[in-house]
Amino acid sequence: MSFANLKRNRDSLDKLTKAIETTTQTAEAGSKDDTRFWAPTVDKSGNGMAVIRFLPAPSIDGDDGLPWVRRFDHGFQGPGGWFIDNCLTTVGDKCPVCEHNSTLWNSGVEANKEIVRKQKRRLSYVANIYVISDPSNPENEGTVRLYKFGKKIFDKISEVMNPEFPDETPLNPFDLWEGANFKLKIRNVEGYRNYDKSEFADKSALLDGDDAKLEEVYTKEHSLKDFTDKKHFKPYEQLKARLDKVLGFEGDAVPNIRAEDVELPTPVTRAKAPVSTSVDDDLDYFKSLAEQE
Repeated sequence: MSFANLKRNRDSLDKLTKAIETTTQTAEAGSKDDTRFWAPTVDKSGNGMAVIRFLPAPSIDGDDGLPWVRRFDHGFQGPGGWFIDNCLTTVGDKCPVCEHNSTLWNSGVEANKEIVRKQKRRLSYVANIYVISDPSNPENEGTVRLYKFGKKIFDKISEVMNPEFPDETPLNPFDLWEGANFKLKIRNVEGYRNYDKSEFADKSALLDGDDAKLEEVYTKEHSLKDFTDKKHFKPYEQLKARLDKVLGFEGDAVPNIRAEDVELPTPVTRAKAPVSTSVDDDLDYFKSLAEQE
């Protein structure tokens, strides 16, 4: 879509609202070394702040693209090592980890449910942003980057698009002219990053609505469709083989676990992440542990 068409035919709030409804009905890239990505910085206390602007769907993705993409992954440790990979449910395919988790959950055994809670799929989103203020890294200001975030921030996006009270006006935060800046406020709460105080500012045009500057921003956006390209997802059989090895089932059939079973599978544990890690961060920490094996 050209910039001129973007201004004439901006994504309607209704279209994005319906997309959010679809996103939340059934659940649901790049590493920190990927320079396309921006991430907020926190101080030694685990606190930080930045101001960003969520951008519309990139022109490179075509007229049917959404301004965000949703992904699932798994990261946990078992007797046979680490399982760290993208979840095939992201692209609508069956995932061996999710299937195994379903078997455990439906067994009726509470210990099995606890295992599922530790190795369930993890949800994240990726969107294009314009960095307005980054006090810790001012060189990022004025750049167009990709931002990976979790459900807490996506819920705040959904809330301004679907206000809870009738006296609140719906807002399309991805609109260049009538959207709003997002004040990202991070606190350390009980060892985890907390985003509860993050909020959208009042409605305003990005860069004072200067079309020349906005067009430059728009043309610098990164493709989102690439993050759900099947080339980034291993085949079911390969994931299943890795899962069996991690769970200690390699060479044996995965047991049919029932409530009356006496012997339960070895619990799969997930290493406790450092203070700076949360559900809104990526799996780099766990990947580094796996590489040490």
